[in-house]
Amino acid sequence: MDNLRLLLFFTLAFILLLLWQAWEKDYGQPPEQTVSAEAPAGTSTPAAEVPGTPAKQTTPAGVQPVPAAAPVKAASGGSPRIEVVTDLYTLQIDTRGGNVVNLLLNQYPVSLEEKEKKFQLLRPEPPNLFISQSGLIGSDKGDAPTHESQYRAKQTSYRMQEGKDRLVVELEWSNEAGVQVTKRFTFRRGTYLVTVSHEVKNGSGAAWSGREYRQLLRGKPSKREGDAKFIYTYTGGAIYSPEEKYEKIKFDDMEETPLSRDVKGGWIAMLQHYFLGAWIPPADETDHFYSNVLPGERYVLGAYTPAVTVPAGGSHTFSSGFLAGPKLQDELEKIAPGLELTVDYGWLTVIAKPIFWLMKQIHNVVGNWGWSIILLTLIIKLAFFKLSETSYRSMANMRKMTPRIQALKDRYGDDKQRLNQAMMELYKKEKINPLGGCLPIVVQIPVFIALYWVLLEAVELRQAPFIFWIQDLSIKDPYFVLPVIMGVSMFIQQKLNPAPPDPMQAKLMMALPFVFTIFFAFFPAGLVLYWVTNNILSISQQWYITRQIEKASS
Repeated sequence: MDNLRLLLFFTLAFILLLLWQAWEKDYGQPPEQTVSAEAPAGTSTPAAEVPGTPAKQTTPAGVQPVPAAAPVKAASGGSPRIEVVTDLYTLQIDTRGGNVVNLLLNQYPVSLEEKEKKFQLLRPEPPNLFISQSGLIGSDKGDAPTHESQYRAKQTSYRMQEGKDRLVVELEWSNEAGVQVTKRFTFRRGTYLVTVSHEVKNGSGAAWSGREYRQLLRGKPSKREGDAKFIYTYTGGAIYSPEEKYEKIKFDDMEETPLSRDVKGGWIAMLQHYFLGAWIPPADETDHFYSNVLPGERYVLGAYTPAVTVPAGGSHTFSSGFLAGPKLQDELEKIAPGLELTVDYGWLTVIAKPIFWLMKQIHNVVGNWGWSIILLTLIIKLAFFKLSETSYRSMANMRKMTPRIQALKDRYGDDKQRLNQAMMELYKKEKINPLGGCLPIVVQIPVFIALYWVLLEAVELRQAPFIFWIQDLSIKDPYFVLPVIMGVSMFIQQKLNPAPPDPMQAKLMMALPFVFTIFFAFFPAGLVLYWVTNNILSISQQWYITRQIEKASS
């Protein structure tokens, strides 16, 4: 029975080891990205060399397949770019294809040290290549503009003016047959959701057939130059369908089995730590989702609409939502079903989501995420107060039994069977449950892991300050003060608990605070703050209960 508490501690240590390995994988330095000589960055790959969509796709009769995706040319040697500035975005739209190739998030600095430098989510070249493409495919080449066609623009720059809630950017394309296409971006104040549409006016003498496609082109992530501590979690694709719900489409998955699926009411996205880019088709539209792998470690995730026929003299507008920004759960939930799941808490989502919701409610009152974590810990302790009280009473009673257990050990020596039998009789006589003291640890483990993922995934905590030297709760304590306090508090807790009768076990238990201190030294400061607060509250509660029991027995 005494071995159970030790086993639980080592179980928690093992879980911490797994978390550490995940941390190393996510936070470590991935290998530098290499661009294949087959397709140098900044050049177009001929469609004949690279299939545009998976081989299994079904192409509607009379409509050409989606062309190959390729990075746009550099601004210095390619087509003009349109500068767009809104309250949330500073971006560039390339007139070649009407693709969003550069995008800065105005409200998210790169770091606390570089507050004037805004985070760049989309960029047209490695490292971290990431662009958004869309276009039309007609029945014949030249019938419609693809993401590589040249558009005309009335202006070279647009800015959302004060007092205005809407900004529209238009690009024009036409062919000799009389087909005119207006590609329109509609930005709205206060939201990261952009409406992208292609309005087709068929001025030719024959019916026009075609479809719209939207796709995200992403390179494999690599370490930013000069930034050895750049944080990564999952980087890759994701899709949602009402039938299968949220699914990750990893880059390796795209290489092994291309995605090819018809989905109604879903979306596609490329994810990275804290941020995402996504296309959200109309909810009542059935789109074909596809993936593709291009030379140079470039990956495409896209969707195209059913074919539409526009009669001579008629018109039709294709429309879709485009999102590039932070993973703000409340906003994502309003935009599309399941989009908030891109804030991926893993298998403990059922615990993590309520934890984050409660933290956010507390933050709305106190205005500081650090104090929110402390108050959240206090609420959790109060919720489990009676359970913890029973456990601490059991541990206090076990502590009183330590001299008698030691006497039994001296009496029976190496006869483990008789020793265990005598100890069980003692526990039964004194009405002590040796398992009772393990319960608080069991309860804390899922909460601890859930909070770990909350602190890693919630963009709201990115660069969130606490007090004094802790200016970012999402990264480690720069001076390791909190991990040391955590280790000391854990050591004090060990002293309040009954010592194992086995000297080797006792030594291992005493070593755990040092081991955990090393683990926690590299965890987010917010997580360590939770554990420190939890330990201090536990020590206070345990000391009070132990003192009450000692007074009652004296």
